[in-house]
Amino acid sequence: MKDIWIKLATIDRRIIYLLVFLVVALPMIFRMIMPIRVSNEVKMAFSEIDNLKPGSIVMISIDYDAASEPELQPMLIAILRHCFSKDIKVILLGQWALGLPLGEMALNQVAKEYNKKYGEDYVNLGYRPGYTALMVGIGKEIRDFFPTDYKGIPIDSFPFMRKVRNYQQIDILVGLEAGATGDAWVQFAGARFNQKIILGTTGVVAPDMFPYLQAKQIVGLIGGLQGAAEYETLVKKAGSAILGMPAQSFVHLLIIIFIIIGNIGYFILRRRK
Repeated sequence: MKDIWIKLATIDRRIIYLLVFLVVALPMIFRMIMPIRVSNEVKMAFSEIDNLKPGSIVMISIDYDAASEPELQPMLIAILRHCFSKDIKVILLGQWALGLPLGEMALNQVAKEYNKKYGEDYVNLGYRPGYTALMVGIGKEIRDFFPTDYKGIPIDSFPFMRKVRNYQQIDILVGLEAGATGDAWVQFAGARFNQKIILGTTGVVAPDMFPYLQAKQIVGLIGGLQGAAEYETLVKKAGSAILGMPAQSFVHLLIIIFIIIGNIGYFILRRRK
């Protein structure tokens, strides 16, 4: 029996890589679906947007790049579907320049699904340098930083943008975060201008955002692929997050099994020495 544990503990790493590949690939290939339990913080985020009236304005900040796309892009798509299904206007911008193409891809995809038109139902302002200065500046006059959209078209040529001067006309700010930009949104847009904020973050960032939620400095939190799957569940339209949850869950279980086997084999080998 001990020899079996030792063999398992010293198994060829190529077999481990193969098992990980199979555990990730098979659920995706067969499009397995698992039950999703929706957390309170995601329900809060969904309810805030769901309670908005048609014609309300949601600003979405793309603060991530391709490295965090698997977790945050499904959130963006689900939130856009939610907004467009309720005829809510969307302003998209970003603090990470490399993330803006991801935002544009999501806008183009979801706008086609709901027959939304650029300039009438949504606009992409793009990226401007400035970071915290930009966040404060939007609180005074958005045109100081964004006189035009990402194409160079004056924002006053878009009907719904003519009434947007600062945060007072923005009903909710949604920050999709792969780093510390969410902290800055809370500190500058939230604390200084009382802007309602929902944060969607990668799994590793989410725990740091819970103090803001508990202090009511944000009104909702969507954390990691799990959070994205929960939001897709509430929107009632499955996307890559729901499809990715079985693979993520199974590979986590496999890693735990590897850790247990490795530790048992280690202690048996140490006793023999």
